[in-house]
Amino acid sequence: MANLSWAVRRLKAMSIPEVLWRLSQKAEEKKEKLSFEKAAVPVTEKLFSSKLNSLSAQPDRLYLNRSNTHFSQNTAIPLLSGASYAEYRMRWSAGFQTEREWPDQFSYDLAYKQRDEIGDARTNWELNRHFQFALLAKDYAATGNPVFLEELKTLFFDWNQKNPFLHGICWTSVMEVAIRCLNWGYAYGFLAGTEAPEELLKALRIGILNMTDYVSRHYSRFSSANNHLIVEACAIGHSGILFAHRPWIDLAVNILTEELPKQNYSDGVNRELSLHYQSFYMEAMGLMLRLLRKNSLSVPASWPEMLDRMSRFLADCQGDYGEAVVFGDDDEGKILDLSGVCEADGAQEETSHYRYVLGLMSLLLDSRYTELDKLSCETLDWLFTAEERRRAAQKPLYRSPQYCCYREGGNTILRSADRRLLLGIDHAALGFGSICAHAHADALSFQLYYEGAPVFVDPGTYIYHCDLPSRNAFRETRNHNTVCVEGRNQSEMLGAFLWGARAETKLLDYRAEDGSVSLTMSHDGYRPLIHTRELSFNGMDKLQIVDTLSGAAAAETNFMLAPELEVTVREQGFDLACGAFSMSVDCPCQVLFLRDTWYSDRYGQKKPAKAVVARFEDRLVTDIVLHPGRKAEHPLNA
Repeated sequence: MANLSWAVRRLKAMSIPEVLWRLSQKAEEKKEKLSFEKAAVPVTEKLFSSKLNSLSAQPDRLYLNRSNTHFSQNTAIPLLSGASYAEYRMRWSAGFQTEREWPDQFSYDLAYKQRDEIGDARTNWELNRHFQFALLAKDYAATGNPVFLEELKTLFFDWNQKNPFLHGICWTSVMEVAIRCLNWGYAYGFLAGTEAPEELLKALRIGILNMTDYVSRHYSRFSSANNHLIVEACAIGHSGILFAHRPWIDLAVNILTEELPKQNYSDGVNRELSLHYQSFYMEAMGLMLRLLRKNSLSVPASWPEMLDRMSRFLADCQGDYGEAVVFGDDDEGKILDLSGVCEADGAQEETSHYRYVLGLMSLLLDSRYTELDKLSCETLDWLFTAEERRRAAQKPLYRSPQYCCYREGGNTILRSADRRLLLGIDHAALGFGSICAHAHADALSFQLYYEGAPVFVDPGTYIYHCDLPSRNAFRETRNHNTVCVEGRNQSEMLGAFLWGARAETKLLDYRAEDGSVSLTMSHDGYRPLIHTRELSFNGMDKLQIVDTLSGAAAAETNFMLAPELEVTVREQGFDLACGAFSMSVDCPCQVLFLRDTWYSDRYGQKKPAKAVVARFEDRLVTDIVLHPGRKAEHPLNA
């Protein structure tokens, strides 16, 4: 009954053209089921379409930097939830959250959402994106050590034997097929010109062609056309360039160009309103832009201009100590990782996805958005030559201003004059499109960092496809730094990636003068009540928040605290302490208390945390005063 209710709600979010398209997809899937359900054919066994017979790979078109000498020899990749790669290396169908395995079932019939008895599909997909295939091919190409080639062959042929085309969990998402296809392409590029056996190269070629053909016929559209479509188009374009196949190149470029203004606000904020998914989107665009330019193919004029604005916003959300203001979902998704993780000690290259993408854009556009000479990123070292990096390091550096307000995108980022304090404020719409898949009910919430340490935090994401109560809890209004009225959410959750009635948020006023800044914003998620929040910052150490409701109601302001903080609740306020600083918070209210909650700073992991709750009616004034201690060194600028 629950699944039926969800299906009805999901159907209501679709337009008539989308319903017709989905019906056509069902017809295509029925044909594929007749061809592949009983046959159980590996995707590498033969070309499924005779139209692909004439295509031959041209690996030099990937322009890998074969002269790179800055490389690791890692053979493992990091997995989500802190899972051990050594343990799960060949457990392609592992449930991860349980000891059970996903069934060997035809992918169109495999229900993978909210399967608590098995696990989270997203965690499994990370293993099946095959970053390890490109990684091992790179290791072998760089060193000539046959150990790396043998490991790649073992994994590659084992996977293909156990995961026939459209069978099992790894074939349930078109985007997952696209990311896997792209990594096979880079594996092929690294192996070309080496002593890798022809059997392996032929299997890779056939698999890439079949997967690209599949993605080109099933890419996301309509309400599902968010970041998934961008990554799918990127994979189609990569294969088009690898095989010099113009129809795939044109399809990819046309999709990416058409979606650029649809999926992004004109000020550079991605409409999914998730910083992580903006970075994920930008990686796909950047990888495609690089190949177009390397192969002297035309780049649409709209790309560099929009990517510049997106890069500035991404840079503005970064602090000087490596921290980042991240609203909305974050599942740590990426497209290419050529560094991996050291199996001996679990150490991984300390380059965040945000810094990597800012480096990628610095190498492609006319500005630098991060200090390239201080950015250690092996993936970029394989994609660009030392000379290209040297030239890029001479580009003008974009430095985030103290205050920046993205009025259209709905985010304001504030810094103290000494750049030790970073504050992010969310006055954005709920999310993108009719389903707002990666949204949280966090209107008018804020996050605060001091010297890189989290103080007032976003709760994080935790999990996607199992433990629905936790999925919901991490998106609830009461678990964000904003006002919750009568325990309600500002917007209506209809499913793990589906929203109904939603709050409309407005920026009413923004002023920055004489070193201080103030903004006033509101939302109507508690209709007929309106919640208005006025926030004032003196530019250094004092922050005032005034919450007003347009009518009497039982309301709570929540202060989500980083787990590392020491908190002391007193009458009409509380005090925070953490090593190099302390903070006093005064909020005269009816009742003030601590409650237990959860915090997730990595996908699939959560830890106990505390929240301070202030109950009030009509209006609450909160004064936050920072008491700095010793000054910490800026790790990124040292």
